[in-house]
Amino acid sequence: MPRIKIEVRIRAPLQLVWEMVADIRTHTEWMVDAESITVTSDCSSGVGTTFDCVTKIGPFRTIDHMEITEWIEERVMGVAHRGLVSGSGRFTLQEAGPSDTNFSWEETLTFPWWIGGRLTSIGSTPVLKAIWRGNLRRLSRLVEDRHRF
Repeated sequence: MPRIKIEVRIRAPLQLVWEMVADIRTHTEWMVDAESITVTSDCSSGVGTTFDCVTKIGPFRTIDHMEITEWIEERVMGVAHRGLVSGSGRFTLQEAGPSDTNFSWEETLTFPWWIGGRLTSIGSTPVLKAIWRGNLRRLSRLVEDRHRF
């Protein structure tokens, strides 16, 4: 189970970055691999929120059933992945001055044996890392553009 970790510095106050990230329904605006998100719980934020994310990478498409397992306002959002791919993910935000935010994204994912298991996990790591780096660049641009106005 390889762990993937990427980071970016966003030129916007932490509160603005959190506002964008905390609304899981808007993740499709900056996550190219998230085709759609449907909240499946009564709540739409905080621990216990569940949602289905249609994930598409190249020709591969799956529904990722997710649950928010950790929520520290303006600091941390953790999720559990259930479905074809299982594992956990975590966004961590840290203030880097009055107008900058360090954003960290960590994922540990497991693929089922029948699609290659650990070999697929290892082989997919560089691809996922590249996709998620692009996602964080898009998130940065979205937040920074909103911060300028």
